[in-house]
Amino acid sequence: MNINLMLAMGGNDAMLLALLVVGPLMAFYGVYQLVADLKAAPKRKIERRLRGRASNTPAAAKLTVDDLRRQGPKAVGALADWVSKFSATERLQRTLEQANINWNASQLLVNLTLIASITLALLVLVGVHVLIAIPIAACVYVLPIFYLVWKRKQRVLKLVNQLPDVFEPLSQALPAGHSLASGMQVVAIELSEPAGTEFGRVFQEQNLGLKIEDALANLADRMDVLDVRFFVTAVLIQRQTGGDLAEVLDKIGRLIRQRFELFGHVKALTAEGRLSGVVLLAMPPGLLTFLAVVNYDYVSVLFTTPTGVKMLSITAALQVVGAWMIKQIVAIKV
Repeated sequence: MNINLMLAMGGNDAMLLALLVVGPLMAFYGVYQLVADLKAAPKRKIERRLRGRASNTPAAAKLTVDDLRRQGPKAVGALADWVSKFSATERLQRTLEQANINWNASQLLVNLTLIASITLALLVLVGVHVLIAIPIAACVYVLPIFYLVWKRKQRVLKLVNQLPDVFEPLSQALPAGHSLASGMQVVAIELSEPAGTEFGRVFQEQNLGLKIEDALANLADRMDVLDVRFFVTAVLIQRQTGGDLAEVLDKIGRLIRQRFELFGHVKALTAEGRLSGVVLLAMPPGLLTFLAVVNYDYVSVLFTTPTGVKMLSITAALQVVGAWMIKQIVAIKV
């Protein structure tokens, strides 16, 4: 028993020592990254100015449309360059672009790692148990990413809702003699974010020399929305085979509006099932919280005994499985 206690104490001391070493190193790295970024900012500003004024220089000759379309700044530091090689970093960068956030994914992951490490070190130093400090630090790391995913989802949903309003001015501009690029400019001016931003980006890309077909393909790849791909595919087919593009856009807009109407009916019909799922999922934790407040001694067995902890763990796992099953039942794709 004493040996196990000594081993446990030795493990905690080793963890504390490691945190005391890692924490200052990560803090120093963060300060170094900040200072390096501040020093490089004037240099990058001068380089951008020179590229804009001297297009015949070798630096400007290397510029491509992809460089001009890049939203996020470049990563600073060897660690950020190493992180940028992972596929998860590429997916996060796509999420940032879809959320219209001007950040670099690899630099964001490095900064989140730094903040989570400093948080973990501070919690351990103030006396918080390691088993509690690690989940808190993990939440500090993961919650910003969840927020970015949520913001991306909201922006994509708003874009889908704006698509009928996009097709209407396009279908009116084409019979009036305007080109498709001019119609894109009208959409960029008249509509708000995100439709105005995304179609304005398409217009700017074709102004930079990219074909309108390639600019629309970039839009479809960037947003990765089925309705946008319908629109891009219709435009590409029309430009290859001919036909009345205005009529095609009218039909696509009418189809999307009908899908919205059908989705509203489905959402109304499944409201009872979704509400039942919320009630069923909220009852166990709500009842546990109520009993803990009213009579803690009655439920303290669940927190203070190994059997109670196992029961709580199994219950939490079953809650997650139940939430997934209810979501699959009421989620009807339209």
